Amino acid sequence: MKNRFHNTLFFISIALIIASCANRGSPSGGEKDILPPVIVKSEPENYTTNFKGKEIRIYFDEYIKTKNLSQQLVISPPMKTQPEITPLGSASKYITIKIFDTLQANTTYAFNFGNSIVDNNEENAFKYYRYVFSTGDFIDSLSVKGIIKDALKFEADDFVSVGLYTLDSTYNDSLVYKTQPNYIANTLDSTTNFKIENIKAGKYMLRALKDKNGDNKFQQQAEKIAFFETPITLPQDTSKTFKLELFSEKPTYRASKPSLVGGEKIIFGYEGDYKNTKIELLSKVTDSFKGRYYKDEKTDSLLYYYNPKLKVDSLIFKITNLKVIDTFTVRIKDKERDSLMIKSNPKGNIGVEKDFFLTSNIPFETIDETKIAIRDKDSTLVVFKTEYDTLKNSYAVKFNKTVDNTYTIEILPNALTDLFNNTNDTLNYSVRTQNEYNYFNSRIILVNAKYPVIVQLTDSNFEVIAEQYIEKAQPVNFNFLDPKNFYLRVIYDSNKNGKYDTGDYLKGIQPERVSYHPDIIEGTAGFDEITTLKLLD
Repeated sequence: MKNRFHNTLFFISIALIIASCANRGSPSGGEKDILPPVIVKSEPENYTTNFKGKEIRIYFDEYIKTKNLSQQLVISPPMKTQPEITPLGSASKYITIKIFDTLQANTTYAFNFGNSIVDNNEENAFKYYRYVFSTGDFIDSLSVKGIIKDALKFEADDFVSVGLYTLDSTYNDSLVYKTQPNYIANTLDSTTNFKIENIKAGKYMLRALKDKNGDNKFQQQAEKIAFFETPITLPQDTSKTFKLELFSEKPTYRASKPSLVGGEKIIFGYEGDYKNTKIELLSKVTDSFKGRYYKDEKTDSLLYYYNPKLKVDSLIFKITNLKVIDTFTVRIKDKERDSLMIKSNPKGNIGVEKDFFLTSNIPFETIDETKIAIRDKDSTLVVFKTEYDTLKNSYAVKFNKTVDNTYTIEILPNALTDLFNNTNDTLNYSVRTQNEYNYFNSRIILVNAKYPVIVQLTDSNFEVIAEQYIEKAQPVNFNFLDPKNFYLRVIYDSNKNGKYDTGDYLKGIQPERVSYHPDIIEGTAGFDEITTLKLLD
């Protein structure tokens, strides 16, 4: 009986050991797998020459899958017909590449997988794997390397495509809009460096895109571009490091067909820069006719209001934007007019050096400042003035403010009149400034600056919080700032027009130079801070 018991224990122990070995790869126990998959073989072998096949297989020592392949995979030169690559998420011990494109003769192709190949369980990445083959007798081995930065922002975008276009008799700068480059690489999501490899000897033009739709072509309205001005010659320029600055072009202006959207209200849509747009009515009207327009806050459109109501079937307008002239006919019919709505900004807290604004949905016609009164917390009348911005349909109410104060703004009836002769009822607003210990003050010292410059403090989204135009060496003071983190940005105003000018690819114009302080300015309430920025020559 005793021997039978010992024999039973022996066989149970053996069974448990076997079961343990069988479950060795399961995720329920043991050390976590941190090793990436390993390639066992490739068919054909990597770096094969005289390639004539239509299918490639890459075998691994464990089950793998692909992850974010559409973002990570870069094929250079690009193929017109995309190959089929499997698996796409499901597990397999090999990757299959099926080629449908007609391959170019005597050309080296590279499949750059980035970080898309991972093992099935822990998703350990087989990083930056490249499969290379040549349809000719040898593998092209030349390369171009460089750095991507953003022309205006502190950091460059990820997944920037960098391409080379062969400089031959068929080349022109507009190719970037309609054809793919001859060679391409991508910065992926971890670096601003790029390297285009396996290139033939020759002359090339270097371009980069933040390619949002993945077609390797430039879409001006939505994408950023960078370019190196002069040709690159290989192999002579292989050792150089090229610097490219991505910028958003000012979109080319284009007017859209206008339409009536309300009583005596017409919407004029557009693309590009609207600030030079002029709307002129060509139809004959009475001397009492008035037309006003302003920029819609939410859409790329101008809202045009007119008075009085016209008994006509249509109106003809001429829209001018610099050298672009369009003529449109708008069908007219009876519709209900908008009611006057007046808004104020800001509400609650106001900056010591900020203005108070009044806006409305219908263009303002007049303002009667005698019917407006501003008083501080001691009920003392405060002197003010107003300035009207036609494109914003906004009155800036300007008055001196002190810290730790409250201001009441009373607007009596009929102070504001719109284009339809509507007027306001009594309006009362209250704003307040903070105690001086709730603000942050910043002094900026520039070293080696080439004036004039625009000095800006931006938030984390690179929206401008405060700026000054500086024409000579002097400290730059930004006072009464809300405490937050800031980026310090300096724009070299090379054309002295008082604003940042982006680049123009077809004209060969690079964006104006921008420099950042390397560190974030931590704005702390109640503190004054001096920041020195040494600019490079």
